[in-house]
This record gives sequence, structure tokens and C-alpha cells, in this order.
Amino acid sequence: MTTFVLIHGAGDSGWSWHLVAAELRARGHDVVAPDLPDAESADLDAYAAAVLAATGDRPDAIVAAHSFGAFTAPLVADRLAARALVLVAGMIPAPGERPADWWANVGYQDAVRAQAARDGGLTGSDDPYVCYYHDVPRPLAEEALRRERAHPSEPAYAQPWPLDAWPGVPTRFVLFRQDRCFPAQLFRRLAPERLGVTPDELDAGHCGALSRPAALADLLHGHA
Repeated sequence: MTTFVLIHGAGDSGWSWHLVAAELRARGHDVVAPDLPDAESADLDAYAAAVLAATGDRPDAIVAAHSFGAFTAPLVADRLAARALVLVAGMIPAPGERPADWWANVGYQDAVRAQAARDGGLTGSDDPYVCYYHDVPRPLAEEALRRERAHPSEPAYAQPWPLDAWPGVPTRFVLFRQDRCFPAQLFRRLAPERLGVTPDELDAGHCGALSRPAALADLLHGHA
């Protein structure tokens, strides 16, 4: 049995992982998937502290994070001395980089424009059902939007990422080939550049934890 510590992305809660959590428990694992604080004053350190408090003294954990959760996950993995760190369509931070600056630093808008030109403007759409939940069953997508939270805070978004270097934890990356928020080509470039790894790829949109939970759980289980 392995403990998986699952960290949600922007606007989400631990609920966003509930289908993956069920799949991992069915495979014999323990799962922690807390809600990160939505207080206006909470910063990245507060997010990490909340995850660590929820995790307790569970040893030898694997930390996985979705999207904006990638700014929190390395802080948690470093302090837990985790067995592994898995970013799932995660915004890979660089030392000292503010989340607010990440987009321009990685060439996000150029990647979105290039993919939108290929798919007729679906990528980067303002419609959440088109950009984020296009392959998620509609009732699940509606529930996800109903649960949307004010996260991250402005202090977290403006805070320089506090680590001096990537933690010494084996790190993997999962990208979603049909992601209309973060185009696959962006992470095919960024994961080797910033992490020195070739991503695992899954046929899913940005919210693959809701659209392909069994397949994503299989990938995470493989790291255990």
C-alpha cells in the first residue's frame, strides 16, 4: 500500500480527485486529497502547510498535483521526503518564479494561439464546457462548476516560488493530449526543459481526473 497525496488545481477542491481516489483505493492504496485554503491571505506556504497537516505522519508518500497545484506539490514533496512527485498537466515552476509570470515565461499564449489555429478556436475558449470539461460527462462538469472556489489567492499568485531548486524527488509528468487549457505541445517542450523528463501521455482533456479516472489511476499506480 502506498499513500497518494493528491493536490487540486485552481478553482478546484479535493473533490476533483474523488474518482481517481476511489480507483486508487480499489487498488489497495491510501489517499489524501485535501481542500487547499481559499482564504484571501493564504499563500503557497499556507497551501503546503494545509496538505502536510492533512497528510500527517504517513511515510513514503507519492505526491500528485494537477494544474496550478504544481506550485504547491514540490514544497510538500520536499518536506515529506516523498517517494515520488507526479505533475498532472501541472504548471512546472522555476525557482523564484511567480505564478503570475509563469504564463509569459513559458510562452503560453503562443502555444494556445497555435493550437487554436489547428482546432478552430476550441483551445483557449472562454466556455468552460469547451475549454476544460469537453470530455467530462455533463453532470460531473456541472457539479465541478458548482463546487468552484476562490483559489488561488492574490498573495499566492504573486509569491515567488520559494524553493531554490527542484526537490531531490523522482519526478514524472502526465500530459493530456486533448487539453484545451494547456496544449500538449507546450508540455512536450516544457517537461524536458524544466524537469529533464519525457511526459507520459493520456487521451483526455484538462480535467482528466474526471473524464479518465481509471486510466489516470493506472498511471499513478504504476509509480507505486
